[in-house]
Amino acid sequence: KFGSVYEGGAPSLNGGHDGPVPVDRTYKLYYGGAQKRPDGNYCRTIRSAEGKILAQVGDSNRKDVRNAVEAAIKAQPGWEKKSPFNRQQILYYIAENLEQRKKEYMNLLEEMTGATTDEAQKEVEKSIERLFYWAGYADKYGGTVQETQLYGTVIKIHEPLGVIGVVCGDRHPLLSFVSLMAPAIARSNSVVMVPSQKYPLLALGLYQVFETSDLPGGVVNILTGNSDHLTKYLTEHQNIDGVWCFTSRDASAFVEHTSAVNVKRTWV
Repeated sequence: KFGSVYEGGAPSLNGGHDGPVPVDRTYKLYYGGAQKRPDGNYCRTIRSAEGKILAQVGDSNRKDVRNAVEAAIKAQPGWEKKSPFNRQQILYYIAENLEQRKKEYMNLLEEMTGATTDEAQKEVEKSIERLFYWAGYADKYGGTVQETQLYGTVIKIHEPLGVIGVVCGDRHPLLSFVSLMAPAIARSNSVVMVPSQKYPLLALGLYQVFETSDLPGGVVNILTGNSDHLTKYLTEHQNIDGVWCFTSRDASAFVEHTSAVNVKRTWV
């Protein structure tokens, strides 16, 4: 049954240190504009491409999904009412602040994924470029005024979808996260993001970027853990308006089938 098997590993420690023992890094979940401990108090071990332990991240469960969705719903009306110019400036701030930490993200990409320096640099630069691109779209797709065959005109307004659950794949972990988050929030939606299951640290580092970019709490919420579990919980949630999933064929099929219950918009 999809999403019903637990595949998390047991916590472990790096051994055999010749020098000082490295500081333990444990990342929390991020929703409602604040860092939160996972409801089940379980963590997942994240390793580098060489097998070295880099950090522990929270293992989210159904309660965490419910809390994050509630935070997104609470933030949605205020975010929707912000002017396109305001949303545009916030996305520009995110891009500029990410650019300030470009070297840090390049190093993390190299360490986590085993990418070369050139590949890491290209992915970070493309992510920054993608943020600037969608920031420019924030005020360019609001609607149109169309003429009719009779007297008068028709106004077409593009309204936001609402709360969107987004599940990212493992390929290009930073670029995929940014490429799915940016268009959604640029057009006044709030999101519950599930970053790459294998490389989640790149996304979790972004909440420090969000906090210095004037992004209202609850607009972007980040949950880590088993992608299949979280896809199942997001898709079954009746207050989510859309689900975007890019992990596996089975996950996409489950999203398409289950979303029919409350007619969620899907992109798989």
